[in-house]
Amino acid sequence: MPSLFQDSPEYLQRLRTPFKPSKVTLKEIQAAVPNHLYRKSTLKGFFYIARDIACLLAVYQLGLRIDPFSNWLSQRLDGHIAAQVVKWSLWATYWHWQGVIFAGLWCLAHEAGHGNISQYSWINHACGFALHTFVLAPYYAWRSSHRAHHQAAMSVERDENYVPRTRSDYKLPSEKTATLRDYHEIFEETPLYTLFHMMFMQLLGWQIYLFTDVMGSPRHPAGTNHFMPSSALFKPHERNGIIASDIGITLMSCVLYVWTQQVGLANFLKLYFVPYILCNHWIVMLTYLHHSDPSIAHYRRKEWNFVRGALSTVDRPLLGWAGRFFFHNVSHDHIAHHLFSYIPFYNQPQVTEIIKKVLKEDYNYDSTNTFRALWRTFTECCFIEDEGDIVFYKNRHGQATRELAEDAISMATETDTKED
Repeated sequence: MPSLFQDSPEYLQRLRTPFKPSKVTLKEIQAAVPNHLYRKSTLKGFFYIARDIACLLAVYQLGLRIDPFSNWLSQRLDGHIAAQVVKWSLWATYWHWQGVIFAGLWCLAHEAGHGNISQYSWINHACGFALHTFVLAPYYAWRSSHRAHHQAAMSVERDENYVPRTRSDYKLPSEKTATLRDYHEIFEETPLYTLFHMMFMQLLGWQIYLFTDVMGSPRHPAGTNHFMPSSALFKPHERNGIIASDIGITLMSCVLYVWTQQVGLANFLKLYFVPYILCNHWIVMLTYLHHSDPSIAHYRRKEWNFVRGALSTVDRPLLGWAGRFFFHNVSHDHIAHHLFSYIPFYNQPQVTEIIKKVLKEDYNYDSTNTFRALWRTFTECCFIEDEGDIVFYKNRHGQATRELAEDAISMATETDTKED
């Protein structure tokens, strides 16, 4: 396991290896996965939902006791600063774990959107709607754009999330004439400003994406968002679902307002709002790092197919055991999720072990500390070129970190499509 400030051996090995797109077919991968892993159990789905809600309520009950305990301790210690240290340490612990649990509920709603809580669609929709609404996420709206992302992952022309911006988008000179000064004028920032910018994305990036479609597909017109039924993100038959999502968030906001009137603004901020913001941090971190990495390719139309897009993501051990437990394998087994989004999350670890044997060097794993990986991606994944069927992010010096093999470019061997 690399240290906090080091890149992992797997990542460094990828950089040293000239890239060739996978020629593995979807049929080969599907043939390796046994049928029993596709089966969905409503009972299991309900178990995971009940388990996470029980964790949420348990941590909430502990949170209610922090201030009374801190006041008692302060009286015992005659107002000593140690009592304040204990108080805010307890609140920091509450915020961390409740934020993780909130993000876990978001992940379960995401699985419901894929139909993985139950074999019955109405149960999936009811559970997904309730869980996403609790964390103020528009279930049907995000489900729609997320399905489109799965159908065109890492396609420069058709993907919906974290679509790279190009040299021309930044109005950079051509590659032949651009100088270091040209790149630095656009991308060079002080470490402090970079840190502030990154923290802003982590804490508010989810809401900004929902409201503005930032880092969504550049083909969408200005004003695209996840709340307007007429948005370019949605098909006409999906618009009733978008309205339902908006109504759900409005009702949840009203519930929070009434609750705040009862418990006070300070308790609302400490018990719900801070965990909600930290939930957004985990959502942005895991989704951003799945599909943005200096060593991972993006494809244009001639070379993209479903398998290549699905393999252009990275499995990461985000938060270790806690990530597996609360995030329901979404980061540890993300490649398997993209290949088989209709396989229940509790079976995905087995799928990962199976597909590793089929994919071999095409399987991407990175044990780099996740916060180090976040900084690396944020500072090195700046833009892609306007041309090229297989492209990598370039950094603030205008350089790509990974090279294409000389014989990498060829027509896609199989234009696989798979309904999400």
